[in-house]
Amino acid sequence: MSRLKRWPMAVLIAIDQLANAILMGNEDDTISSRAWKAKTKGRLWGRIAVPIIDAIFLPLQGPDHCRLSAEWDEH
Repeated sequence: MSRLKRWPMAVLIAIDQLANAILMGNEDDTISSRAWKAKTKGRLWGRIAVPIIDAIFLPLQGPDHCRLSAEWDEH
């Protein structure tokens, strides 16, 4: 895939990471990844957020968006 075609997705991921940092999360993590990690730790907000985020991304990526987005090497 050419750099020009990857650029829009890179910008969206950067915005997602910025939003996560503003919400006091790790600046290298996305909200989807953070939500999945919270869910696996049994946190209420993660159990609420994951189905909502997954539903939003269902047409674009299919099921399990948050699980697939989780980056365990990020805090």
